[in-house]
Amino acid sequence: MRAPHDVIERAKKLREELNYHAYRYYVLNDPIITDEEYDRMLKELQELEKKYPELITPDSPTQRIGAKPLNGFEQVIHSSRLYSLDNTYSEEELKGFDRRIKKLLNVEQLDYVCELKIDGLSVTLRYEEGILVLGATRGDGTVGENVTKNIRTIKSIPLRLRKPLTIEIRGEVYLPKSEFKKINDERAEQELPLFANPRNAAAGTLRQLDPKEVAKRNLDAFFYQIVSPENYELETQWEVLQFLKEIGMKTEPHARLVSDISEVIEFWKEWSESRNNLDYAIDGLVVKVNRIEFQNKLGYTAKSPRWAIAFKFPAEQARTKLLDVTFQVGRTGVITPVAELEPVKLAGTIVKRATLHNFDYIRDRDIRIGDTVIVEKAGEIIPQIVKPIAETRSGKEKVIEPPSSCPVCGGKVGKAKEDEVALRCLNPACPAKTERRILLFVSRNAMDINGLGEKMIKRLVHSGLVKSPADLYKLTPFDLAQLGNGIGEKTIRNFYKELEKSRKRPLHKLLAGLGIPGVGVKLARDLAEHFKTLDALQNATIDQLLEVPGIGLELAKNIVEFFNLPEIKEEIEHLKKEVNTSERSSKKEELLKGKKFVLTGTLKNFTRKEAEELIVSLGGKVSSSVSKNTDFVVVGENPGSKFQKAKALNVKTINEEEFIKLIREGEKNDIS
Repeated sequence: MRAPHDVIERAKKLREELNYHAYRYYVLNDPIITDEEYDRMLKELQELEKKYPELITPDSPTQRIGAKPLNGFEQVIHSSRLYSLDNTYSEEELKGFDRRIKKLLNVEQLDYVCELKIDGLSVTLRYEEGILVLGATRGDGTVGENVTKNIRTIKSIPLRLRKPLTIEIRGEVYLPKSEFKKINDERAEQELPLFANPRNAAAGTLRQLDPKEVAKRNLDAFFYQIVSPENYELETQWEVLQFLKEIGMKTEPHARLVSDISEVIEFWKEWSESRNNLDYAIDGLVVKVNRIEFQNKLGYTAKSPRWAIAFKFPAEQARTKLLDVTFQVGRTGVITPVAELEPVKLAGTIVKRATLHNFDYIRDRDIRIGDTVIVEKAGEIIPQIVKPIAETRSGKEKVIEPPSSCPVCGGKVGKAKEDEVALRCLNPACPAKTERRILLFVSRNAMDINGLGEKMIKRLVHSGLVKSPADLYKLTPFDLAQLGNGIGEKTIRNFYKELEKSRKRPLHKLLAGLGIPGVGVKLARDLAEHFKTLDALQNATIDQLLEVPGIGLELAKNIVEFFNLPEIKEEIEHLKKEVNTSERSSKKEELLKGKKFVLTGTLKNFTRKEAEELIVSLGGKVSSSVSKNTDFVVVGENPGSKFQKAKALNVKTINEEEFIKLIREGEKNDIS
């Protein structure tokens, strides 16, 4: 059955409106409708396209996600080479660059465009008559990989330009720091290897074979180059940036046009000091001759353009001594090596410990106890050892060997799968694994059993009273009293009060506490809202799980595998007798419903993740950027540029005490 004319027109109007509002939200950061209004229009379009598949067009916002996983990437031969840049860390070398090209051009004065150098992954996009037809990686500069399906999931990249142009555009795909932190927090929770930095995470994400997995990572992009700009009557790089904005492409907002190399150096100094205030990693400036006529005259060397140079920031690294290596055992038994360091100041903080990721990482870099090492904050977030300085060795350094048995229980160690990097304790009764599982289960974002801290859990596990989360509900006052040492009548009474509260928690809290591989707080809520009951989720097929937004094939398989484990089945049967297993929201869980929050600076009482998840658990939303539609900006110590933007837009700002008061007093507060 063909679609009637009025339906065709309605679908066209919906596509245009949705693409326009996506442009306002993701490119301009200035939405003019609510998320609910956008979602309502998107759902209407999805229903029309489902009923009349011939209405689906390449620029439909419904086509961003949903492509089937790929078997591999096709090669793409670039229309013109993607060159790499020469770089310098030296003001004198930059001045030499200026003198050299002025001499080649026989001019006394030159305008430059300074652009922040995004630490991401270079891509090229082709549009035909305004429609996105190809997205490819840089590759070796001549041949890249076709990643169009993955590019389409990046919401800031338009599927249709604001002008019907046939054009090739180049830029940088990156992972925002806030998303990088969320991903690594979730990977740490699931005891998966952490990404070293946002750039590696972005590159790994863009090469995922399943577009649904790519969509979950919330990649972003900036664009800065047009192939053959003369074809569009553009005479300068500054005009190129303005033209890109006009046609709907996102550009880095801090670019500056300058008329002297001393202004370039001043701009570089400004951003050397304030780069950490951005939500994306930058490692310097890209300095470009502004006039395209001059660019064409200067041309290229074998590797780089003569008309541009990367003026890089000093790396935030430090030298220190690796004193020892300790081993941590996580909830699933993963054994993580941790470097114990001679304290060193790095990026404004004192660093005493750093991740060594896994034993392959140690072996590949030949890191030894006693080495002088280079340590850095990956993406300005996670301290990690980059490499040892082998030249400083005395011969007394010790090779770091993986433990032959579990450092906690003495049980066997090995790899759960042949292709796995992580070494694990294979003893299912390892107390370290049990402690971590219980800690997750009782945490604020899960069953929220207040007062049950790490020390108490350790005592319960080592006494043999608790071997799984379900055992918490079987504890008697006599059991607790036997622990002695500060476990008095008041402590016992408070414990049972909190335990009783936890029995009524909604399903998403229980799911967040079970430790399902790949399922964090947000996805736990999505699963609970989709399946409504624990029974329905337990019995869900892979196809049914794939219906949940954000779940790809690999994650769906992991969830099914988790619920089929005999020990998990047994544990869930016990939990079903003790706690609520259906999804229902309380008044408290809708306290912040519809409110949009942005966090900036360091909070004293919460980690960034805890604050974000608390807001989400109360029905609010958290964004990484401030817009007119932001309701509150929560300001911690040393706030970044988001604080200034909030003041400029007259968005309400609250400090941490006011944020806590807002949560505690609930409806007594005026949060309208």
